[in-house]
Amino acid sequence: MTTTPLQPTARTSLRRSKERAATERQALYDVLLDGMFCHLGVVLEGAPLVLPTAYGVDLDRGPDGELYLHGSVAARSVVAAPEQTVCVTVTHTDGLVLARSAFHHSVNYRSAVIFGVPRLVTDPDEKQHALNRIVDHLVPGRSAAVRGPNRKELAKTSVLALSLTEASVKTRSGPANDDEEDLDLPYWTGVIPLQVVAGEPENNPDCDLMVPAHIRSRANVLGAPSF
Repeated sequence: MTTTPLQPTARTSLRRSKERAATERQALYDVLLDGMFCHLGVVLEGAPLVLPTAYGVDLDRGPDGELYLHGSVAARSVVAAPEQTVCVTVTHTDGLVLARSAFHHSVNYRSAVIFGVPRLVTDPDEKQHALNRIVDHLVPGRSAAVRGPNRKELAKTSVLALSLTEASVKTRSGPANDDEEDLDLPYWTGVIPLQVVAGEPENNPDCDLMVPAHIRSRANVLGAPSF
C-alpha cells in the first residue's frame, strides 16, 4: 500500500472550497474502506449514465491500489467502460448543517472521486480474487462462508479494475458558517448527525441456522444492538 500523496490533475483539482481537499492518500483509502456502495459514471451513445453498485478494493495491487467493480457481461456500462475514461464516486453524509440563513445550509460529508480507464479482468485467479473482495467489502469474511461462483456464474460476470492513481478527496465537518451580521437572528442553528446503523440480522424464512460470528461482527460494527 503506497503512501504517496494524491497528485492533483486538471480533473481532480478543486475549483471551489479548496481548503476542503485532502492531500494524503490515506484519506482516499479511508473513504473507500468506510463506504459500501459507489456510483459509476460512463458515457453511452453520447449521454452520461450513472449507476450505483457495490465495489471492492485491493490497496496492494498496482502502484496506488485498485478498485474492483462487477456486473453482467451484457451490461452496457460494463461493456463500454474499458473503452473510455470513467468516473467513480463514493460519498458519506455525516450530518445536516443548519444555519441561520438558507444560503449557508450545508452538509458534513466525505467524498472521493476517481478517474481512469478501467481494465477488464480476464485472469481467472484475479477475477475470483476481485469477486471475493467485493463480497468481503460489504461483510468481511463472507466469501469464505458461502459457496463460491461456479464456471457458469463466472462466465456471466464481468469484473473491471480501476487504478486509484487519479483521485481527489473532499470533506466538510463542523458547524454552520453564518455571516457575522446574522449571528443575532433568533433562528436555531446546529448539526443533525447522520450515520448508517444496522439492525439485528434477520434469518431468511428457509434458514433456521444461528447467525454466524462474521455476520454478528459486521452488524455490531455498523451499530446494531448487541444480540
